[in-house]
Amino acid sequence: MLASPVGNPSVNALIDLALSEDIGPGDITTDNLVARGSTGHGVVKAKEPLVISGLEIARLVFQRLDPLVCFEAYFSDGDRVRNGDRVLAVSGSMRALLTGERTALNFLQRLSGIATCVRAYVDALGDRKVRLVDTRKTAPGWRVLEKYAVRVGGAHNHRTGLYDGVLIKDNHIAAAGGLTQAVKTIRASVSHLVRIEVETADLDQVREALAANVDVIMLDNMSLARIREAVAIIDGRVLVEVSGGVNREALGQLADSGVDLISVGALTHSARSVDLSMQIAPA
Repeated sequence: MLASPVGNPSVNALIDLALSEDIGPGDITTDNLVARGSTGHGVVKAKEPLVISGLEIARLVFQRLDPLVCFEAYFSDGDRVRNGDRVLAVSGSMRALLTGERTALNFLQRLSGIATCVRAYVDALGDRKVRLVDTRKTAPGWRVLEKYAVRVGGAHNHRTGLYDGVLIKDNHIAAAGGLTQAVKTIRASVSHLVRIEVETADLDQVREALAANVDVIMLDNMSLARIREAVAIIDGRVLVEVSGGVNREALGQLADSGVDLISVGALTHSARSVDLSMQIAPA
């Protein structure tokens, strides 16, 4: 079962920020058009095939505006939704429904867009055992939700941030004076329970990383032929991750090269929002 982002302080803050930037001092249209106490009902429909994600976030948006708003989801996060399907229904304060409509849809469309994009990558991998993972290329403030949407789509999360995993990249290597020295310095400082991953750009660095006894070697922006050479050199001694410019068409060949992980920034940074609409009517 997927761990829900509901209750995460950063998610609550993001919802409040989204509502605040949209409403400001007040919804000038709704507040001057709709009488207090008016009630209504609304339905959100899919306007294209998609994988739904963010239903509980949409609920929180409406219930932030009025805790008495009733919310009913017809699907669960991760379900495939067809064009024209009713996704959810809300009822209650007409002011809350009208004011919350766009913010709720923004969350749903963005998170469902990521989940839909990820599912296409997962489907392209088929039954291959390689693990598809995301990156830190997320919209500022949205990381918890976007990484949740990645899991909803069927892939896995890499590290959440800079704090929960060691990844020594090219600039770290330059700052430390070399790959071996970077690994030595890190190993002397972090817990023995923390894995150390190193980004490599060529086969010489792959050999150096192996000699330094790292736990994971990332093959960054290497050709397929070079990846196969690197996998042969590593020979199962450590986990192998491939990263950089990965597209869906190349997934099968990359997975068949013998790597353990494929990280794809496009799962989040290039996913388009899907098309959902909401129709509201008086009760």
